[in-house]
Amino acid sequence: MSVMKISETMTYAAPPETVYAMVTDPTFQERKCVEAGARKHEAAVTPAGDGARVVTRRDLPADGLPDFAKSIVGPTLSVTETYEWGAPAADGARSGTLVVEVAGAPVAMRSTIKLAPTSGGTSITVEGDLKASIPLFGAKVEKAAAPAVVDAIRAERKTGTAWIAEHA
Repeated sequence: MSVMKISETMTYAAPPETVYAMVTDPTFQERKCVEAGARKHEAAVTPAGDGARVVTRRDLPADGLPDFAKSIVGPTLSVTETYEWGAPAADGARSGTLVVEVAGAPVAMRSTIKLAPTSGGTSITVEGDLKASIPLFGAKVEKAAAPAVVDAIRAERKTGTAWIAEHA
């Protein structure tokens, strides 16, 4: 069984409290889905102790996937992201987990997430393992899915940068 490592960092010119408020705002989560090209989406944010659970589900067109991957998922990719954020540290830093699952496909990414203050604002780092549980074809599916996962993280950064500018 193969695993593909995904590592991305999003940086924002705002303090940790502001960035955390953004990523746990249902309106931001819905906008992120729309701007990623979702045909259909839903977002829910639930307090969890001193942190939060953020779940988004979105149906995305599978156009950019190779034919063999489309034959597995069909014309639409249904993606569920579940963020579990922990309590803040004294400096506003938080850590947690992110699980990304694709409906109807044995593909999932399990990650650790860290929100931390930086000299210019705040960074969110995603370090994950993308795994396709498909005998023989797992590595090929992971290689096909990885750009979509990375694109989603980068699209979120773009949406977040605009959001912070508008809400500053």
